[in-house]
This record gives sequence, structure tokens and C-alpha cells, in this order.
Amino acid sequence: MADKKAKTKKEIKFTADELQSLQELKVGFETIQNTLGAMEISRIQFTERLENLEDEKLRIEAEYSTLRERETKLVQELNEKYGAGNLDPATGVFTPQK
Repeated sequence: MADKKAKTKKEIKFTADELQSLQELKVGFETIQNTLGAMEISRIQFTERLENLEDEKLRIEAEYSTLRERETKLVQELNEKYGAGNLDPATGVFTPQK
């Protein structure tokens, strides 16, 4: 008897407004998914750029340390050669301390 009732049920057709509402929901979800996907891609790209900046910062810091070591060595060599004093970098004139 239950099978007979199931077979005799009519199909129900949604109204145009109901179909439009369902379509709007579908489009809304797709838009949100696309937006979230684009945001995630932007986040990944930002993270990669930040990592590249950090790598570049470390490289420049190492270069700075190397320059400081070279400066210290040169100052030591010049002090041994000429003694303590002052150098005017614009003229290249060295004035020994008294």
C-alpha cells in the first residue's frame, strides 16, 4: 500500500521566484568561494614576498657585518702606519694627534 502512494505522488515544480532565490544563493556562495580563494592566493603571495624580504634583510645584515670588519681592520692598519689622528675624507688630509 505504501508503494502505491509513493508512485502516485505528483512532481512539484518550484516557482520562478523560488528558482531565482536558489540561483541567487548559488551565485552568492560561488562568489564567496572565489573571493576566499583569491584572498588565500594573495596571502600566499604576500607570505612569499615577506620571506624574500627577510632573506634580503639577512643578506644585507651579513654584508653590513663584513663592511664593519673591513672598516675595523683598515682603521687598525692606518693607526699602526700613521698613528692616531683625524682624516678629512673630503680632502684626504690626515692630521695626527699631538
